[in-house]
Amino acid sequence: MAIKIMICDDEIDILDVTQMILEDAGFEVIAVSDSLNAEQIFLNEMPDLLLIDLWMPGISGDRIISSLKSNVAHTNIPMIVLSASDTGKQTAMSCGAEDFIPKPYDIDNLLDILNSHLIEKSNSKY
Repeated sequence: MAIKIMICDDEIDILDVTQMILEDAGFEVIAVSDSLNAEQIFLNEMPDLLLIDLWMPGISGDRIISSLKSNVAHTNIPMIVLSASDTGKQTAMSCGAEDFIPKPYDIDNLLDILNSHLIEKSNSKY
């Protein structure tokens, strides 16, 4: 069974390219462009990892992460911020995200970071 990653970004081009990269790497991808529905989609899909932009119309990524992380059932799911924000790393860490990837991102760096968190998550199950 493929590892499921949910991507949430209102920039459709970034969403499409990131989805293609992750699918080519063998992941199952749930791509979401509407932050207003992101939390419900997350709860329905229960991905292995969430990759989310910070600044989106509707609900910001940090609010979504904070809300999801407030439920103990989601604390072991890595949530990583992908953002072009100058304060993105600080915001990501303050809302409970496990990591921050700046836009524009390097593909190899993106995959390395995601894989390291998925390995860590896998090891923590035992």
